[in-house]
Amino acid sequence: MATALPVSKLVALLIRQIARPTSRYLQKKALQSPFFRNKICMPPAQLYNWCEVKAKMWVMNLGRPVNIPSLNETMAIELGANLLGEGIIFSIAAAILFLEYSRQVRKETAKESARKEEMDTLNYTIRELYFQAERQDAQIRELMRTLCELESHVTKKPKKCIVDGDVHMHEEEPPVFEGGLLMEAIEYLHKEHRKR
Repeated sequence: MATALPVSKLVALLIRQIARPTSRYLQKKALQSPFFRNKICMPPAQLYNWCEVKAKMWVMNLGRPVNIPSLNETMAIELGANLLGEGIIFSIAAAILFLEYSRQVRKETAKESARKEEMDTLNYTIRELYFQAERQDAQIRELMRTLCELESHVTKKPKKCIVDGDVHMHEEEPPVFEGGLLMEAIEYLHKEHRKR
């Protein structure tokens, strides 16, 4: 914030320095062209003079001015050219600021839309992964049921088989399968299913 004041003074000084040659050019044009002098340059100067006198009288508490003298032609041309020059420079500066602001807004809008699109893509991916996990879970349950049924066909003794929380009695597997790779895989799948 400390640099804002000197920068603003510098910008104001720059505008005045640029406005001086512009106002000199406008003064020359006003002297050459009666239309420019009488219709464009002098009316804003007379209006500015009228407003300035009224404001000074009101601020100094001197009452209402009855008759405000008009500026002579030379002073009106000089003041009008200065006003027009500064007005033109101010308009250009305002247009530049507006263009910069609109550029920043477009940039922020593009950044926000890219972020929103990325969030939508991530949400879609998460939903797809969730549905895929649900499908795989259903397939694992179906495989567990099928495995449990296969065990019951191969076994001779009744054995408990837990699928989806339901306890089914099946015949016990023959000793040939005890301790084998198939049994280890089945036990592992049973343990994993119980953890859920």
